[in-house]
Amino acid sequence: MGFRTVVVKNRSKLEVSLNYLVCRTVDGEKRILLDEIATVLIESTQVAVTSSLLSALAEKNINLIICDSKHNPVSQMLSLYGSYDAYHKLLKQLSFSEERKGNIWAAIINRKILNQSRVLEISNKEDSYKKLLEYASEIERGDITNREGHAAKVYFNSLFGNEFSRNQERKENKYLDYGYSIILSSVSRAIKCIGYYTELGVHHIGKTNPFNLSCDFVEPLRPLIDYQVVSNKVNDENYKNTFVDILSLNVDCDNKNMLLDNAIKTYVQSLFNALDNNDISKIKWINYEL
Repeated sequence: MGFRTVVVKNRSKLEVSLNYLVCRTVDGEKRILLDEIATVLIESTQVAVTSSLLSALAEKNINLIICDSKHNPVSQMLSLYGSYDAYHKLLKQLSFSEERKGNIWAAIINRKILNQSRVLEISNKEDSYKKLLEYASEIERGDITNREGHAAKVYFNSLFGNEFSRNQERKENKYLDYGYSIILSSVSRAIKCIGYYTELGVHHIGKTNPFNLSCDFVEPLRPLIDYQVVSNKVNDENYKNTFVDILSLNVDCDNKNMLLDNAIKTYVQSLFNALDNNDISKIKWINYEL
């Protein structure tokens, strides 16, 4: 199982040789064993990648993220064939009832709001913290009363001010978007690795969104990114490295200590187990320190 995140920032050529990723630059070359790699992040638009390397990354389910000229993630390559029974998984995914999806979504949003409340508590926002605990206790199947939306308004206004909006061009949103995209890519890879389809969400149903299910499953992890921003742990100089490195953060999942990137795989698999059995107790939540 790979554990390294490889970030390519400068003009170079990437290729594969003898099961190694080879990075060639004017200063020489570096080699990294493919079996050790979990994610390759290409930040520069001056990087050439051979088709043989792309094929090798896909075969080994290595996550490839490509950035634009502003160094923001804009694309991700995922293997088409995550498992031998992908067709069976597709049929199963299509057959999940609205009841099951509603139960899973309620559990996901409950966990998300509880994690948001922890961020508020640590940030000394006592009134807002208590309000989010109240919202978490009121969630119904499918979150039909939109406790998530009400909680989000209280949450972000408490952290960044009453005038804050996620649609604004602010540095906080730039940091959040980058961090969310890194974790979302890990969730997407985990879904594809076990043969399911990121397009078919349990709640998100965007017609032009190829990652509806990833957007569902990532929700409880977003507060981890939020805390890095609100606690001033990131700035214009370090936010990209900080959020790339966050996949190597040690967390608890299934009563085990593991890297976040590996914990996401366990968490995603458990969500499908919960859907299969219509039993949210089978979800293995990721617990992280703030």
